Amino acid sequence: MIDLRQLRENPDLVRDAQEARRRDTSVVDQVLEADRTWRESTSAAEAARAEQKTLGKSVAQAQGDEKQTLLAEAKELSAAVKRMQAEAEEALARRDGLLREIPNIAEGAPAGLEEDFEVREVVGETPSFDHPVKDHLEIAEGLKAIDMARGAKVSGARFYFLTGVGAQLELAILNAAIDQATAAGFTPMITPTLVLPESMDGTGYLGEHASEVYHLDKGDDLYLVGTSEVALASYHRDEVLDLSDGPLRYAGWSACYRREAGSYGKDTRGIIRVHQFHKVEMFSFCSVEDSFAEHERLLGWEREMMARIDVPYRIIDTAAGDLGTSAARKFDCEAWMPSQETYRELTSTSNTTQFQARRLNIRERTEDGLRPVATLNGTLGTTRFIAAILENHQQPDGSVVVPEGLRPYLGGREVFEVVA
Repeated sequence: MIDLRQLRENPDLVRDAQEARRRDTSVVDQVLEADRTWRESTSAAEAARAEQKTLGKSVAQAQGDEKQTLLAEAKELSAAVKRMQAEAEEALARRDGLLREIPNIAEGAPAGLEEDFEVREVVGETPSFDHPVKDHLEIAEGLKAIDMARGAKVSGARFYFLTGVGAQLELAILNAAIDQATAAGFTPMITPTLVLPESMDGTGYLGEHASEVYHLDKGDDLYLVGTSEVALASYHRDEVLDLSDGPLRYAGWSACYRREAGSYGKDTRGIIRVHQFHKVEMFSFCSVEDSFAEHERLLGWEREMMARIDVPYRIIDTAAGDLGTSAARKFDCEAWMPSQETYRELTSTSNTTQFQARRLNIRERTEDGLRPVATLNGTLGTTRFIAAILENHQQPDGSVVVPEGLRPYLGGREVFEVVA
């Protein structure tokens, strides 16, 4: 949630931010109007309550007809106070509801929509092959690493089994990510994958993103997370953190669930867009002043993992109109996919500034008092890495060279061989 005081003092900044995201700017005026009504009704109710107190003293001292007249006045005043209080509560609910609809203010992101991202850097050269290029699913089938048919039979479309070296490769990726995060000072966490509505809403994944989320509504008002970011962000909900020694950093390993609503016909072959996968997610709580440097640090750790799997990739600065609700800025590492001759996202890291913490009531103590902390997240390893590894390290005979950075997690194995 954005800062109400900032909206009051500089509404044009918020209007410009809404416009940059291609959102309706009229919500700013609606919030201001509701806020004005709330303040006026609250002030009027307080004045009326003070009058009630004075009138109460007069009633206690009055006698006869005068007392009856004053009692009638007191009754009317009491009704007026209740009416003003109701008006104030209604305006407050409307103001806060509208305020929660406003996404974070983008900071430094390129203007425009999805296609208007900026490429910060291209790392590595795209491979050239002397043989017909296979996509990751065809390669995986030769290795007996992925079974999409039985996944669909058991669970429906976009589910799969990772089998044999497929399962081993995913575990290698995730274990490498946890080891790297731990070495960097992150606390490793195995997080819940079912969360309460206030956790999901607090991180900004309801509202316009609700169609992407699985909801258990048959007696259990719980949500399946699409990322451990949700659980990690909510870990310190309603707490005051001590950040005097620097950021608090966690690395969460969890299963993730996404409905992928609206993506039919787009990257649906193989394991690029699926309903269930595993991921190691970095999460950081820090001061807002340090959040921009922390964002670059998270990107740096993602770069280390990209080097470990040895695939060419580019880093993009996501356009404001393509940012999620909570993000003020987001960098993606997109791996080259030879079969598609294009780049596909493998990792992303977002600085959500104080947006999530304000909703989750996570604060730090400063010389000037309590204030919301900043929160950041970033992918360090996930199932989708498998697709990029198989395609970029494929051999003419269908085998796959194991990236050197993952060999220690695969017993020193150097090649995945085709299974007869």
